[in-house]
Amino acid sequence: MAVASAASGSIFCKQLLFCLSVLILSCDACQKISLQVPSHLQAKTLVGKANLKECFPSAHLFLSSDPDFRILEDGSIYTTHNLILSSERKSFSIFPSDSQGQEQKKIEIVLDVGGKKAPKKRHSRDTVLKRSKRRWAPIPCSLMENSLGPFPQHIQQVQSDAAQNYTIFYSISGPGVDKEPFNLFYIDKDTGDIFCTRSIDREQYEQFPLYAYATTADGYAPEYPLPLLFKVEDDNDNAPYFENKVTVFSVPENCRTGTSVGQVTAIDLDEPDTLHTRLKYKILQQIPDHPKHFSIHPDTGVITTTTPLLDREHCDTYKLVMEVRDMGGQPFGLFNTGTITISLEDENDNPPYFTETSYFTEVEENRIDVEILRMAVHDQDLPYTPHSKAVYKILQGNENGNFKISTDPNTNEAVLCVVKALNYEVNHQVVLQIGVLNEAQFTKAANSKTPTMCTTTVTVKIKDRDEGPECQPPVKVIQSTDGLQPGQELQGYKALDPETRSGEGLRYKKIGDEDNWFEINEHTGNLRTIKVLDRESKFVKNDRYNVSVVAMDTDGRSCTGTLVVRLEDYNDHPPQIDTEVTICQHAKDYAVLKPVDADGPENGPPFQFFLDNSANKLWNLETKDGKTAILHQQQILDYNNYNVPVIIKDRHGLHAKHMLTVRVCDCTTPSDCKMNFKTVRDVKPNVILGRWAILAMVLGSALLLCILFTCFCVTAKRTVKKCFPDVAQQNLIVSNTEGPGEEVMEANIRLPTQTSNICDTSMSVGTLGGQGVKTQQSFEMVKGGYTLDSSKGGGHQTLESVKGAGQGVMEPGRYTCTDWHSFTQPRLGEESIRGHTLIKN
Repeated sequence: MAVASAASGSIFCKQLLFCLSVLILSCDACQKISLQVPSHLQAKTLVGKANLKECFPSAHLFLSSDPDFRILEDGSIYTTHNLILSSERKSFSIFPSDSQGQEQKKIEIVLDVGGKKAPKKRHSRDTVLKRSKRRWAPIPCSLMENSLGPFPQHIQQVQSDAAQNYTIFYSISGPGVDKEPFNLFYIDKDTGDIFCTRSIDREQYEQFPLYAYATTADGYAPEYPLPLLFKVEDDNDNAPYFENKVTVFSVPENCRTGTSVGQVTAIDLDEPDTLHTRLKYKILQQIPDHPKHFSIHPDTGVITTTTPLLDREHCDTYKLVMEVRDMGGQPFGLFNTGTITISLEDENDNPPYFTETSYFTEVEENRIDVEILRMAVHDQDLPYTPHSKAVYKILQGNENGNFKISTDPNTNEAVLCVVKALNYEVNHQVVLQIGVLNEAQFTKAANSKTPTMCTTTVTVKIKDRDEGPECQPPVKVIQSTDGLQPGQELQGYKALDPETRSGEGLRYKKIGDEDNWFEINEHTGNLRTIKVLDRESKFVKNDRYNVSVVAMDTDGRSCTGTLVVRLEDYNDHPPQIDTEVTICQHAKDYAVLKPVDADGPENGPPFQFFLDNSANKLWNLETKDGKTAILHQQQILDYNNYNVPVIIKDRHGLHAKHMLTVRVCDCTTPSDCKMNFKTVRDVKPNVILGRWAILAMVLGSALLLCILFTCFCVTAKRTVKKCFPDVAQQNLIVSNTEGPGEEVMEANIRLPTQTSNICDTSMSVGTLGGQGVKTQQSFEMVKGGYTLDSSKGGGHQTLESVKGAGQGVMEPGRYTCTDWHSFTQPRLGEESIRGHTLIKN
């Protein structure tokens, strides 16, 4: 099986580029290349392309032996002018040339001027079909983009060797046939010739993968489907263009030569990595045109500066008209243009300067916080930026701080103000030297010197005015002795008239004297004491006592001054101490004494501590650090208050005797001590009732009232008949305890049930006898360990034993009021004595 390719051509319009099939007729493509071309070729027409990179990888320049053809760097062969070729074969050579011009090996190019071959039909007379196993593969084919025809244009022919024995029909499928774009290709089913029906845009379709089929009339396929790849050769039909029509870059002024400004980029839709997309950049025009400040790298599009003389103050914006061209920048390449704007960034390369070399102004004396002058400056740098904002300084003439200068943020002017009063009597005028700089640091421009600070002079004339007295200095300090007696004179505050520089005619008045220590002489201002000066007074702060004085002239104008009386300390206060201390036996057996001296440090500690001879037996005093002392017990003392005489001396021997009250207490902290008694020598026999004594008295009184009420009830009746239970039941409960008995409660009284031991008690008023109301009573009572009746012998006295022998015999269980009185009175006396003893304890 064999595959043949052919191309048909005709005369094309100007600048039509197309490529026909390339046949490699020799075994080595680097020795001989055969190209099939039409007979008429326009100027600058692409004839073909040789793969020179593989044949000559180190060469960059190629020459043609025939001047009718020109060889580009990528191996493209172009005609130099219109050509009419004869039917004979035409050949020429391509050879690379090195830098010395010596020729090396060459490639022979053969141009075959041919036409379309007549298709041949094959007929088979054999009835047996066999699949061919010969080669069934095409030669790669290329299509020229934007071809103008004539259409249909023959591009390739496929044939099967099976056509020698069978009638073969050919067909194709794929993009361009039965897929988008439809009907672009078709095949002659008898000859296998493939045609293109219209021009192709490579930027839309780069290649077309098709399949060719060979079948017999009855549908048998003696061959496998043949893959065909039609690649569209790029035509330089797209001019490059800038991504942005207007691009803005910025660069600092006064920058160095070669500073990168920015990079421009362009896009070319033609086939990448070909001569059609090899772009070159160029600056067509600079606005303003002179001098030239910028250049561009032709391949990368990077714009750089060519001079260090960019000055924003001269021109702040430049425009560059750029061109980008394909085909490596050759004249016949397609191109486009764009505009680049370059803005210069401001630098602080222009110092500010005053509009005038000197200024003059005037101000009245004693005026403050008043604006006296404004000064304008000029700066060529960008306004309202740190490069042009002015900073003013007073360089000379403001040693006393009378002036202040600032910058008006709106006008950038210097504002000169007086902040401290000027005195005409001291200076009639002041000359100031003022300098100006920018907020930003100065940037040295190329070929320029660092400028010095611009300065100017301001003459300030001080105008005289009639003014009141002056109190200078505002505060005057005088010395005095602590304890100075009344009637002593001290030097006072002196004011002056600034016009006459004397104090004549001035009147003084005291306006501040907290403790009223002084009186002031109206004419001289001297002070006279009316109280003893006391350094330890609460009105003295840091040994100083302040007196405020006002001085007035005849016109009522005044000034105020302060006279500070500094008191020298006098040792007139002995050390003092807190006279009451507490010693808690459970915490510590000593007390800490911390004396205080109202005098100054030079008349204060170290202190000396002494005990009176009368206290040495019980106490011991130990000095610690000259400021404190420890009071110890000589022995463990009873809980009580003790008087301890202590003598304390300061460093100069001034002393005082203090009677220290020491409370020895059963406590943990002094606040827990609840002792409520006086010192031993002050103890008096006063009786203080405690709560338990008061309770005992209340209970005794209640018991007495109950007994009296019982007696009253007995004597109020005519007859009283009492019945006590039998001996077994009338005995009182014996109590061997000496404490108070139980309360007479309901549980202590047992009411017996009715028995045969019933007595009728009838008593008229004042007598015992007669009939009365009958009651049934039987009770047993216990109180304080005494019984009314008892069957037991000694130890307990009963009511029976109290009745006298001379009394008449009465019925058992019947007692008169006299019997009760004789029994209870002695015992109430014992309770009273016992309560009194409890109170004393």
